[in-house]
Amino acid sequence: MAAESIESSKNTLISKATNSGSRVFNGEKPMNLPENPEALFEIIEGCIRGERNCQQKIYESFYGTMMGLCLRYTKDKDDALDVLQDGFIKVFLNLKHFGNKGSLEGWMRKIMVNTAIDFYRRNKKSLLFADSEYVEKNAEEVTEENNNEEEFLSISASEIMEAVQQLTPAYRTVFNMYVVDGYTHKEIAEQLGINEGTSKSNFAKAKKNLKKVLAKKTKVVNEQV
Repeated sequence: MAAESIESSKNTLISKATNSGSRVFNGEKPMNLPENPEALFEIIEGCIRGERNCQQKIYESFYGTMMGLCLRYTKDKDDALDVLQDGFIKVFLNLKHFGNKGSLEGWMRKIMVNTAIDFYRRNKKSLLFADSEYVEKNAEEVTEENNNEEEFLSISASEIMEAVQQLTPAYRTVFNMYVVDGYTHKEIAEQLGINEGTSKSNFAKAKKNLKKVLAKKTKVVNEQV
């Protein structure tokens, strides 16, 4: 039961970090694309034909949103730009498979997430995951910590993202996939080649480590006041 409470908890600091209005986490909203589905379809078809002006429209419209996503999954801006570039290349190569069904942004997000995961694997920055036994041994402790978060309310979204970037690649990946991008632990397990319990344990540890980093920031701010 305690393990289930970990998965269902969306605490204050997480809610603040993933607020839909946060430019830091989600980037700018897509702009300059026509709302008319037929007009958007023409732009997509232009990209498939290799027309640079159409590709430029897609790139400029989604740059902010996708850069925000890439920053969440990487340790710094340089890595984020590498992932973003590779991700857009995959987007343009695979637009013919989009089929104009569903959300273009949602489809692109999945590609960017997969690209970020591949980036760490390709660069041998291995995703080392915590043992799934952590959930059973520490679930109640982690759940209790969730109830004392008023101290983090003064921390900005940008500071929270800086803290997220300090997590290990494994913790950061699971945290982002579950909290921000809406994957279930089952989906995360399938995507990363781990079991569901391991996904839950890494999420629990990610939150615990994130709070430690934020607590240090809060202490520094309080000492300066």
